[in-house]
Amino acid sequence: MTAQLLVGLVRLLCGAYPRWRGCAPDPRPRIYFANHTSNLDALVLWSALPPSVRKLTRPVAAQDYWSKGPVRRYLANRVFNAILIERKKVTVRDNPLDAILNGMTENSSIIIFPEGGRFLNPEPAPFKPGLYHLAKKRPDAELVPVLIDNLTRVLPKGEVLPVPLLCSVTFGAPVQLADGESKPDFLVRARQAVCDLRYR
Repeated sequence: MTAQLLVGLVRLLCGAYPRWRGCAPDPRPRIYFANHTSNLDALVLWSALPPSVRKLTRPVAAQDYWSKGPVRRYLANRVFNAILIERKKVTVRDNPLDAILNGMTENSSIIIFPEGGRFLNPEPAPFKPGLYHLAKKRPDAELVPVLIDNLTRVLPKGEVLPVPLLCSVTFGAPVQLADGESKPDFLVRARQAVCDLRYR
């Protein structure tokens, strides 16, 4: 019930209209990787998925943010079924990659933001290496680039109340880690796949 209310609220406030430009909704295991400009990004992308896919998809989120207060904890654990990762004091025991891989079952998908933080620039910041390592560890999962457009104006960084505006969520064609492809080359190519969706 809470999930349905949240999805309805997101659609009312910002539209979150899905545009499938390079693939179709599918319950197969996927890694949805997107640009990151707002605290609403994970919710908006998650809401843009059809219900049958949404229930199998887990956002990857910062533990320090989503563990503060009962409301955030409830949403993260009971509604989104988020994979919470340590991002400030990373140790061998709190390796974010291990947490993601452990939380991603054979049949589930995840939502990640490879920039590693929120940025207000029109183009994404350089990607962190996590996406590359996930691609190596889970070659069975499709890597789907996603562009979330106009959301930074709905909930700008530092603001609490959203401003009703229309935004879109564009899903692109899956990319693959090529045999022998270096980490820097792959990360540049994956980032470009997100950037290119702005013109489709």
